[in-house]
Amino acid sequence: MAVFRVVILIILALVKASTCFTTSWSSSSSCRSCRSSSSLMASVATTTLTDKTTWKLRFLLQGLPTEKGKKVEEMLFTINAQFIEEEGYEPPQGDLQQVYLDDADQEKEEEEEEKNTATGTAVAGQLRITKSRWLLSEDPTERKDGLWVWGLFKEPLYPFLLLQLETDRVPLPGEDDDAIKPLKLFAQLNHQREKEIGVILKGGDLKIRQMETMKADPFGAATVDVYDEVTIGKINIEAI
Repeated sequence: MAVFRVVILIILALVKASTCFTTSWSSSSSCRSCRSSSSLMASVATTTLTDKTTWKLRFLLQGLPTEKGKKVEEMLFTINAQFIEEEGYEPPQGDLQQVYLDDADQEKEEEEEEKNTATGTAVAGQLRITKSRWLLSEDPTERKDGLWVWGLFKEPLYPFLLLQLETDRVPLPGEDDDAIKPLKLFAQLNHQREKEIGVILKGGDLKIRQMETMKADPFGAATVDVYDEVTIGKINIEAI
């Protein structure tokens, strides 16, 4: 009888040890699986307004003035660029740094340009940015106090990105040595942030500011310069 009890105790001990091992192994596997999933999620990059994300900007411009007094009806330009933020400013702001393509990407751009040419949209030489500035903002025409009290928010929800670009002259094909004049462009892009995606930017109108000198008094002794914004095209933007 005593021997039988000893055998029963040994069997119960073996069963218990086997159960503990299985549970421990399962928990360890589960932890490894969680760590792998976390590592995979961490490796998926989100879009940012830093040099870690490159953006493709497409400019469809109309009625561009040339150096010889002509106007180009419609032209398409594509550039790649990165938003470089200046530290220590609120709202966030900085410069746009143009990024030039390697040979493989350049071939893709040329193929895309050929398609655009086939559809009747003229494509000029590469647009070169000489000066730039961007700023996250509320609606500049209707500022409120809410978003500017940014210390009350974990991350301010600025709905717009204001973009200002100055370009170099763009030589045009032909024998008359004409070129598109340097431009100073303004755009207001829609700006959003989502946790899984990051920064989301949507395009809008491209504008230039035209200056007109007007009389400030009935006798014309004094004048004042008035600036008027004129839409000359569209800008599209996407992360690549």
